[in-house]
Order: sequence, then C-alpha cells, then structure tokens
Amino acid sequence: MSQKYTLNFHNNTRNYGKICVYQTAPDVNDPQLMSLAWFAEPAHPTTSVKFSWTIDYDFIWDETGPLVPGVVFDASQIWPADLTTANHIDFTSDRDALTFANQRSGVKAGTLYVHNSNTVPFDVASVGIAMSGAGTFARPAQPNLAFSFTPHPVYWVTFGDYEVGEVLDVEAITNAQKITFNPNIYNVDVSLNLDNTWSVR
Repeated sequence: MSQKYTLNFHNNTRNYGKICVYQTAPDVNDPQLMSLAWFAEPAHPTTSVKFSWTIDYDFIWDETGPLVPGVVFDASQIWPADLTTANHIDFTSDRDALTFANQRSGVKAGTLYVHNSNTVPFDVASVGIAMSGAGTFARPAQPNLAFSFTPHPVYWVTFGDYEVGEVLDVEAITNAQKITFNPNIYNVDVSLNLDNTWSVR
C-alpha cells in the first residue's frame, strides 16, 4: 500500500476561486514539457479543501491538438506504470486509432519511457504521465521520438481560475506557493491569507 499524502487548503481571503495543485520537474529544461493542473477545486471564502494522493504513476495520452497553455488534457487512455517492471510503452496509431501498446521493462529503473512510433501524426496528440490517476506532465507526440520522464515531483499551489488537466504556463503564474513534504511528514496545511499571501505549516 502506497503512502498517502494530504494537502489541506484554507481560503482565508475575501475571494472565490479555484485552488490548483500542480507539479514541476526541477531537473528538466525542456520547453515542450508542460505542467498540467493536477488538482483544481473551487473554494469560497472561509472554506477548506483537502487533497490526498499516493505516489503511483500512469502513462496517459490525449488528442489535444497543439499543446499550448489553456488546452485541457483529458486522458483518452490511462495505463498504470511501474518504475521498475513496466516503465516503457509504445504510442502508436493502429487502424486509424491512437493507442498505447507493448508495455515492458525500460532501460533504467526510475524513469518512464514513451516511444512514439512512425505512425504517430504531428499536432494531434500529446503523451505524458499521471500521478495518483491525474495528469501531471505532457508533451506533444511526434513520430519516431522517444520521451523519458524521471519523476522528482515538486509540488505547487496557486489560486485563480483553473480546470483539471489544463495546460499551465508556469512562468506566468505569479501567486504560486511551493509545498514541501519533509521526511516522514505526509500532511501539510496551506492557507491563503486575507492579504493574499500564503502560509504553510
């Protein structure tokens, strides 16, 4: 059984909005790798929202068209991944329909691999990974490319108007707060204060 992590959000502002949790990949300088709105829940002033997850990974893809901020990634297929024994998958078009196939053990444990076959079209679909059943990262699929995702999640929260699966322009988010789970700590409280600053404890 995977360890459960919990994030408790408290809206102490005068504003209604959506609390959004997303992840960034600290070691990756890849302009095509996009963060997705992992969780998003509406919250009125004085209300609290709880998010819980486990660190379990999946392969995901969706017919997004061009992958740009504001597009919503709604996974068409989700295949559970294992970082050791089932961490490599093919993405292909078979009889005019896109699909995952041939899941297997990859070259290196701890990394998730997606191989795009020569039948994958440009600007139609995106592939990525999910954690705890919800998409975290995606990138545009292209024929004959191999992608690797090495999960070292860094968690963030922001508040505004977001939809689950929305492609985020993380550089443009001005009110984000980094959330750190210290060793043996699996529960964090975060508050958006009256003056729109963040408090984490």
